Amino acid sequence: MEIALILLALLVLFVIVLLAKTVRIVPQARAGIVERFGKYKGTLPAGLNILMPFIDRLRYLIDLREQVVSFPPQPVITEDNLVVSIDTVIYFQVTDPVAATYEIANYIQAIEQLTMTTLRNIVGGMDLEETLTSRDQINSGLRGVLDEATGKWGIRVNRVELKGIDPPPSIKDSMEKQMRADREKRAVILTAEGSRQAAILTAEGSKQSQILNAEGDRESQILRAQADREASILRAQGEGQAIQTVFQAIHDGQPDQSLLAYQYLQMMPKIAEGSANKVWVIPSEITKALEGLGSSIHEIAGIPQNATPRTRVDMGPTEPQLPQSSGAGSTKKVVEEAIAAAESASRTPTAAPPVAALVDPPLDPGRDDSTQEPPTA
Repeated sequence: MEIALILLALLVLFVIVLLAKTVRIVPQARAGIVERFGKYKGTLPAGLNILMPFIDRLRYLIDLREQVVSFPPQPVITEDNLVVSIDTVIYFQVTDPVAATYEIANYIQAIEQLTMTTLRNIVGGMDLEETLTSRDQINSGLRGVLDEATGKWGIRVNRVELKGIDPPPSIKDSMEKQMRADREKRAVILTAEGSRQAAILTAEGSKQSQILNAEGDRESQILRAQADREASILRAQGEGQAIQTVFQAIHDGQPDQSLLAYQYLQMMPKIAEGSANKVWVIPSEITKALEGLGSSIHEIAGIPQNATPRTRVDMGPTEPQLPQSSGAGSTKKVVEEAIAAAESASRTPTAAPPVAALVDPPLDPGRDDSTQEPPTA
């Protein structure tokens, strides 16, 4: 009984091993390489596959998806004899599992070595500055060489990227200084351009301000000169009217010889006023003024008797009359009328009375003062 159980167990174990050798499941995006007696038999697709047990052998299981391999930094010498470290990333895909299995022993290592040698060949013909600024050119050249070399291995290189290009520390320091100097130069240039624009705008503003100030000064001087001219005309007309008014008032009052002689004597002491007057000459007319003061019928030579003003001045109302205006427009109209009247008067000046009409003929010295007729009132 025990022997039968042992045999049954061995039989079950044999069946399990047989099934494991016969049935193989290949995952999706994988390919199985089958060998029969050490020779390539076929490629198993994804899914359930049946093999001849103990005859067929699943040797390799190849991944058909796109793979990414990052290689460590590699030292590369540029054309200007500078050592830079470049690390790369390769994107590739196995297109032929049989070629990838039997044409190359280790395609990952082969791609790494090929990438390093090709990269040194490409970068060796560039200087440092070109290397740092020509990533696309390096990527394209490296991809073309790798794709051509790995084609017979059943591998397609889809993309090559340079992760980093690290120059030596001394070169980095020099590059930073150069970059800093370039930025400072651009900052100084921009500052100078801003200062120039500000100076230009300031000068233009100053010029416009001076032009406007000059125009304002010119207009103000013109208006001031016109106002002075009109004021001088009005002042001269007022003085002329004042003289005529005084002359008229004197003759309307009909002063006699004694009053005029008295006024004449009152003015004599003012001639002697002042500390600089050492000698005072008495005019010859003072004796006749004294004679006229003693006798009201006596006449003084040079004082007219019947002189009357030829031009009568209207004295106007005793109270000052102000122009009635309700606003700035009426005041402006009154001012314009006054200016127009002043201009008209300046163009037609008033003729002054002749001197001969204002002065009476002198007295005859041969005549007796008592026989001369007294001045008419």
